[in-house]
Parts: sequence; structure tokens; C-alpha cells
Amino acid sequence: MAPITSLSQLDPNGVYTYADYLTWRFDEFVELIKGKVRRPMSAPVPMHQQVSVNLTTEIRQFLKRKPCRVYAAPFDVRLTRSTGSDDAQIQTVVQPDICVVCDLTKIDKRGCVGAPDWIIEIVSPGNLKHDTKTKFDLYEENGVREYWVVFPGEQTVLAYVLDAHGRYEVAGEYAAPGPMPVTVLPGLAVEWSEVFDAAG
Repeated sequence: MAPITSLSQLDPNGVYTYADYLTWRFDEFVELIKGKVRRPMSAPVPMHQQVSVNLTTEIRQFLKRKPCRVYAAPFDVRLTRSTGSDDAQIQTVVQPDICVVCDLTKIDKRGCVGAPDWIIEIVSPGNLKHDTKTKFDLYEENGVREYWVVFPGEQTVLAYVLDAHGRYEVAGEYAAPGPMPVTVLPGLAVEWSEVFDAAG
């Protein structure tokens, strides 16, 4: 069988698994959402990248000598709650902008298997529905304990945490200088002005 080197070789209506994903040989980073290929968005704009670097730096500083780890895209997160964790069973592979994993048994040489404790998505133009609806539902369903959606243009952050029933509730909405506490990492409060500091 000829190697898959272009997205155009895939059936847009096909259902794929992580085992398929591992054989693809194209340059773009794609996501698999319940077996469906999500085509890559355009490259992140500088503001998106700066916010990502600022957040990752703040989190990494806090996690020094702690058991949790922070990872930034590209980083494969395989969500397995509804399928099982075998490569041929997994149908969802996402590339969160930033994620924190505290159960390091979930980390292998290819990324993370199972739900990270905290995921941050930084909204890009054209990606609003994907981050606020598709991924919101996916992360809730898979038990990601905390989910932040960052809007660089508006300089706002929406923080969600799972409630006792496994549903997301708003933990905070931040749009001005001040601390943004992280529920899953007690003691960490990310400073809003650090996140949106264009100078980094």
C-alpha cells in the first residue's frame, strides 16, 4: 500500500484510528476527533505564540520540583475513555496548545494516553467553534479536570472545572490584571498581565 503523504489521499468521510494516524507521512499536524480527520488550521499568529510562551513559562516555573509536567503543541494527546487504549481502538488524538499532566504513567514516548489534568486552548481566528464547542465537549466527556480557553484578541480567559457530576462549570472569567487561580494546581495563580504581555 502506498504511504499516505498528503491529506488529499484520505477519505473525508472515512473513520480512522491512532494506528492509521501513526502511518501518515505528511508535514501538517492534524487532529482525529472521534475517527474524523480535522484538517490543520493555518500557522498560529505571533500573538497566539506569545501567549502560549508566556503561559508555558509561568506554569513551568511553578512546576519545578513538582510531580506534574507541562507540554506545549505539537504534542499528541490520545483520549481513550470511550474506545480503549489500544492504537487500533483510539479514535481521538488532539494537539492542545498547552496541557499539564500529573499522572506521569500516562506519558509515553509518543505523548499522553488519557486525559491530562489541565488543558489550555488559545483561540485562533476561524477556530472559535472548535475550541469552545467541539473540544469543550470532548474534554468534558473525557474527564479533563480543568479547561481554559484563552482569547488573545480580547485578552480574556475562561476557566472551567469539572463539577461533581462530571460537567464543566465556570470557575473564573478574567479580563483585567490580577491573579487567575488554577484549581488543579493549588498554589498557582497565573497573573493575567504576564499572559498578555506582548514583550514576554
